Amino acid sequence: MTRIAGVQTALPPYRYEQYEITEALAGLAAAPPAARAVLDRVHAASAVRSRRLALPLERYAELHGFKEANDVFIETAQELGEEAITGALQAAGIRPDEVDLVISTSVTGIAAPSVEARIAGSLGLRPDVKRLPVFGLGCVAGAAGLARLHDYLEARPRGVAVLLSVELCSLTLQRDDASAANVVAGSLFGDGAAAVVAVGRDRAASGPEVVATRSRLYPDTEHLLGWDVGDGGFRIVLGSDLPDLVGRHLGPEVRDFLADHDLKPRDVAGWVCHPGGPKVLEAVRETLDLPARALEATWRSLAEVGNLSSASVLHILRDVLAGDRPLPGSPGVLMAMGPGFCSEIVLLRW
Repeated sequence: MTRIAGVQTALPPYRYEQYEITEALAGLAAAPPAARAVLDRVHAASAVRSRRLALPLERYAELHGFKEANDVFIETAQELGEEAITGALQAAGIRPDEVDLVISTSVTGIAAPSVEARIAGSLGLRPDVKRLPVFGLGCVAGAAGLARLHDYLEARPRGVAVLLSVELCSLTLQRDDASAANVVAGSLFGDGAAAVVAVGRDRAASGPEVVATRSRLYPDTEHLLGWDVGDGGFRIVLGSDLPDLVGRHLGPEVRDFLADHDLKPRDVAGWVCHPGGPKVLEAVRETLDLPARALEATWRSLAEVGNLSSASVLHILRDVLAGDRPLPGSPGVLMAMGPGFCSEIVLLRW
């Protein structure tokens, strides 16, 4: 089995309460009273108390166009990426020159050379390290990236692989977009990074094992989640029926996946679920008939840092491992949903 050897998160230094971000967004958009009332209501209902941002709030008014925002993305992503990978390797007790593969993922900025290539030298990675930068998976990429580490390490029992997720959602801000999707996104998403170090079965590690994974695309749903890319950069596509879609598809998917391993949802001792938002989390709980406490770590992460896109499930995984982790040997599930519309499910053994 692949084993998770270390997880580390990295957050920008600029922390703001939700009401501060609400005020700043209202000022940037110069919202009329009716629109301001909607903004206040959506932000209050988001279950987010605070978020970390790549820049001080006052700097966002100075960003003009996609290039300026993307330049900030590249600079900040390198800083946070190096911090996250360094911390994860230290937690795992593994030297940088032992790493065989790095998968990096983001859907909030573009870099060529990619982020992991830009920091490989300062990290001390080998010149022959394998690299796989991934764009387009969105929020599902944290779970999908962990699953792909597992795929790689199954055939390499002495191997070491790293997943890096950096998401700077605030840099995709669209000031001229008054759509409901943009307002909702502005109430939920925060900035942050996370890294996971995983090792093959012949290497010792104290973290949970990856037992199995499942990927699923749902037909005729690709229009519900993603980006429209225009002159101003990334404009959010966020279908209002996503919670209903989660309710219809995710529950049967997870139940069927668990049944393949003679398990039911009630057997799962620890759930690590992407915090898509309050309505999505309620849909997850209802479709799987989970007790309220099952998603406590996810709700807490949503409140403290917001939705970090692909980095969120890794952030929550870190919190679970650092807190009251489930009993050794008990099953766990890490899962996320993303553009496609798709889901990725990872069966863990704590």
